Order: sequence, then C-alpha cells, then structure tokens
Amino acid sequence: MTESRTHTLFSFGTLRDERVQTALFGGAVPTSPAALAGYTTRPLKITDPAVIAASGLDVHLILERRLGASVEGAVLHLTDQELAAADAYEVDDYTRRRVVLSSGATTWAYLDAKPLRPAERIVVVGDSIAYGRCDPRGGWAGHLAAAHIAGNEAERRLFNLAVPGSTLADVGEQTPALLAARRPDTLLVAAGINDSAVPAAGTTAQADADLPAGSSSASDSDSEETADFARVAGSLDTLAATALGHNARLVVAGPSWLDEDRTRDYSGLRFTRARALALRAFLRAWCEANHIDFLDLWEPLRERTELLVDGLHPSAEGHRALYEHLDALGR
Repeated sequence: MTESRTHTLFSFGTLRDERVQTALFGGAVPTSPAALAGYTTRPLKITDPAVIAASGLDVHLILERRLGASVEGAVLHLTDQELAAADAYEVDDYTRRRVVLSSGATTWAYLDAKPLRPAERIVVVGDSIAYGRCDPRGGWAGHLAAAHIAGNEAERRLFNLAVPGSTLADVGEQTPALLAARRPDTLLVAAGINDSAVPAAGTTAQADADLPAGSSSASDSDSEETADFARVAGSLDTLAATALGHNARLVVAGPSWLDEDRTRDYSGLRFTRARALALRAFLRAWCEANHIDFLDLWEPLRERTELLVDGLHPSAEGHRALYEHLDALGR
C-alpha cells in the first residue's frame, strides 16, 4: 500500500531538482507551482560535502522577508518518510516552519534558523520586562530596535507594544487588533512570567489554615500549575494562529532569571524561581512540539543579581546583557 502524501513543502531551491529528489526520495515527487508573498532570497554558502554532492552546488538560497516581494517556487507533496529525508538534507542554517502561500494555503518551508536575522518588520508584545521597565533606553527591545533598524533604516521597523503587567492571555487578546496597521513579518512574544506568579506568603498561609487537619495543599498546587499552563498553551495557540493569519513568524522568548530572595509581593502575588523554571520548560516544550522558535533568555542573568533592580526587573545593564544574548541567538 502506498504511503499517503500528507505533507506539503514549499521549495524555492534545490529540492525542486529531480536529481536531488531522486537522491533523497528515490525518485521524483508530485509538485505544483506556488509562490510565497512577502519574501525574497539571498545566497547561503554551503560547506556540508553531502549536501554539495547531492545538489552539485556550494551556494544555495535562503529566504528573508521583504514587504511587497514574492518568491516563485513549487509545493512538494511528501510522505512522513520523505519529509524526514528533506529535514535531514537541509543544513543547520535552515529550520522548518509554517508559512502562508500567495494562494492563502499554509505549508511547510525551510526558513533561516536564526528567526530575527531575516526579519524586516518586527512587532514585540509582552510584559514589563519586554517593555523595558527600569531602563530609560527602552530595555532589551530598545537595543534590538536600534540594531535592527540601523541595518536598513528605510525598510526595517520594530514596534514595541509590550504592556507592563500583561499575562499571555492579555497578550493573546490584545495583539490581533494591533497587527494589521504595522504589517509585521515577525511577532516576538516575551511574556509569561506574570502567568507563573503564585499567591504571596500570607495568602498561602491563610489558605492552608482553612484546610482540614492532616490534609495538604501540595496536590492542589500541582493541579493549579497544570491548569495555569493549560491556559498558557491556549494563549500560545491563539498567538500562533494570529501570527500565521498575518503571514508572520511567531518567536517566543522565555523568562529571564530571577532572584527569589529579592522579589517583593506584587498585589498579593509573588514570583518564585521554581515556577519560572517550570514556565521556561513548558514554553520550550510547546515551541518544539509546534515548530515555533524559542529564544531562551534565562542564562544571561543567572546568578547575576547585581543586574536586577528588585530581583525581577533587569537594570539597564541587565537589559543590555539580555539583548546581547538574544542577538546571538536570534540574529
């Protein structure tokens, strides 16, 4: 029985070559003409001998964003096994993500593995850290905007729409109405730490006092964390659909390190390292399962409490450290 060709993959380069298809898939695969709006291409030097041998070329093409441009190519119809073979063929500079064709259909395509490098118009949404609180220069997003726009002031834009205090649910609700006028090709979401907050000590103590003798709130806490992260997943699903609906690439930034001993209570809530780490692991796993880019911001501030103003919010120097780390990961 022939395996079903359930996957579609947009190709603008060597995967359309029958010789490459024969080497990877054992023969030519069904294809149909297609175009990808909002993209152009640039050359990429290839050094992998196996890839050079299969394609006969040491320079391939890679996609980058360009408002008003379009890339002509073809959609390949692939089985699970053929898609896995295509993944193995592409070098580490590429990663497979969902895109929207000019026809409106969604499909897989291989994009730049560094998600901010090919961007032209970036929208940042998130919480007070993404907003740049405690840094008069606009925080890590301000540094990113300066570097991004400096590369091409005429075409590149970065819009920081982060709102202090936002949860991912807030971001998911507020973002759709903000995107059309800004025409983003990349949506960078930096939120979630507010979703991980737990009741402050006094609140927890009162709740425990109300429990029957001999009972424990540990299982309730576990259940609450599961429910909280289920809501986080729902908000991320909404943001992924929103980004794809605007032909934009979703990029999720994880939480930064916090000094639990110095964080104060915020409106009856507190922030703990354990919950922040659980959030970090959850976001990473969700992104991996959904083929979404994850930028881990935990390490640059780890054990560097002097770079935090209040144990949670980075100082100006802390924001600079976050930007430099994000720049290395994403650009």
